Amino acid sequence: MALKFQVNIPFVEALGFEMLRFENGEAEIAVQPREEHMNSWSVVHGGVSMTLLDVAMAHAARSPKEGSTPDSRGVVTIDMKTSFFRPGLGRLHAKAKVLHQTASFAFCEGSIYAEDGKLVAHGTGTFKFLKALPAGGRQLKRLNASD
Repeated sequence: MALKFQVNIPFVEALGFEMLRFENGEAEIAVQPREEHMNSWSVVHGGVSMTLLDVAMAHAARSPKEGSTPDSRGVVTIDMKTSFFRPGLGRLHAKAKVLHQTASFAFCEGSIYAEDGKLVAHGTGTFKFLKALPAGGRQLKRLNASD
């Protein structure tokens, strides 16, 4: 059963990610690829896979520790390294966890698995904690043709 994401991330919603686990410094997120997720080889585009890893690791960083609530701070990705092992085919399942955390940073790793359980990709990332944005987040200034 899919859980509700704690924050509204329109890009994640557009990709169709499903939160499966969000606790104790770990997160699991899955996606059922659609045609628009594919590259010219008819496998999941690497950008979709990297986004899946990024979102899973960021959620691991924000996940509630035992007996607490989710971290109210936001996180931003400082760096990320991804290695690809095989093409992404079928439903993809990312598992991520915090390796080390300080007051300001979380160091995480994550892996993506195919439906058959084989490793598709692995990544590591550093995430910086920031104060959460006010309700509604930042508004983007829209430019019109006369600007």
